[in-house]
Amino acid sequence: MTNPQDSFTFTVGKLDAGMAILIGERAHLIEFPSLLLPPGVGSGSIVNIAVHRNTAEEQRQKSEFWELQEDIYQTYGLKSPQSPQLILRNVTQTSVTLEWPALQLATAKLRSLDIYKNGQRLATIPSPLQNTSTKLSGLEVHTEYSFQLVLRTTAGTYPSNIIRLHTHTITDTSGISVCFGNVQDAVMLENAKIALREMQAKWSDKIQIDTTHFVCTTPAAASSASQSSSNLSSGPGVEYQRALQLSIPIVQPHWISACHAEKKMVPIANYYLGATPSAPLSSATFTRPQSLQNPPGPRSPPLSNRASLPPASSSGSASPTSPPSRSSVFVNQTEAVPEEPDSPETPSSGSKSRPRNGTMKKDFKFPNSPSPPVAPPPPVPSLSTNEQTQPSSEPDQSDVAVAGYEVAPQEVPPPPPVEKETVQVMHEEDVEDEVGPTVEVDLS
Repeated sequence: MTNPQDSFTFTVGKLDAGMAILIGERAHLIEFPSLLLPPGVGSGSIVNIAVHRNTAEEQRQKSEFWELQEDIYQTYGLKSPQSPQLILRNVTQTSVTLEWPALQLATAKLRSLDIYKNGQRLATIPSPLQNTSTKLSGLEVHTEYSFQLVLRTTAGTYPSNIIRLHTHTITDTSGISVCFGNVQDAVMLENAKIALREMQAKWSDKIQIDTTHFVCTTPAAASSASQSSSNLSSGPGVEYQRALQLSIPIVQPHWISACHAEKKMVPIANYYLGATPSAPLSSATFTRPQSLQNPPGPRSPPLSNRASLPPASSSGSASPTSPPSRSSVFVNQTEAVPEEPDSPETPSSGSKSRPRNGTMKKDFKFPNSPSPPVAPPPPVPSLSTNEQTQPSSEPDQSDVAVAGYEVAPQEVPPPPPVEKETVQVMHEEDVEDEVGPTVEVDLS
């Protein structure tokens, strides 16, 4: 039973859209969900509504709230991301290998992991949740550097410790890290390991991030006892293929012996796999300058020699098998250099030849040649076409006439390639003949 003071009387005024309008004794209007009214209540019904405080439920919900707050604090309030600890793994003359433990992000989200060199951002570490090391190359020999990692998360930025180092000099061989492949000579392999131990270098049978050289005598995989007894050859080894993919130099064991003997880093050009000291691979690469100086094939004489040769030597050096018309054209080109007559290859239309205006005087004479002087002959009359095409065993008189006389325009023979014009004209006439006869049409 409810107490009278805890009960309030209301009159239901209207039911609409799931809400009931209740009117109190003092004309107070309140909206009340019609779903909470007793069954059968309608407009005009009088109801009593009592309100009570549920203290037990308050305590239960309050305890649940503080338990949730404690869980949030224990999960997100106590643990935070940790700064990475940078460790120096190996250093050589031109590279450095750094590593660090796995990142501790707690409940934060990773944004980036950057590597800094000398206080400046160098690069971003790819896949930082999986990669825990990096190798930086391209450094200067015997130079001081500083490196640092910077971790950026949703909970903030966490820098690592700073590592300061000096790259090695040429005489420091302690940075060598060798991966041995298939070395067929067991004695050579043992001597190489002893030399590495004395140089304070290290080696392994697997390629690692700080591996500097891959040493083997054959690319084949190391054969087992059964394969060696049956002399079965195998393909390239797995480590050899990884060395090729990572661009790790593949050298012979003799390179280790050379570094140990000279107590410094020896160039590897003569110790690549397949190279021999007597015939290094780099000795056959510098052949381009020699080929440029002496290019193969016949070389054509310069054009200046044609005009500077005397006429007698040019006619005497002509091949007897060449046609006279071609040799005469060449002679005309050589003789007519001072007057520049029309070239036979570009004949003028409507005339055989015409002289060009030049600056040579008629009393001009060429300097005396080493050959004995030849008396100038009388002017040579113009030759006919039949006489021009007949070969002559005696030297051409026109060659000698250049030494003291001007060549008359009548002496130049007509250009030989006249047939091209004839073919062109015939072609034009054929085109006109293909038009057909004219027919008169009566339009009336």
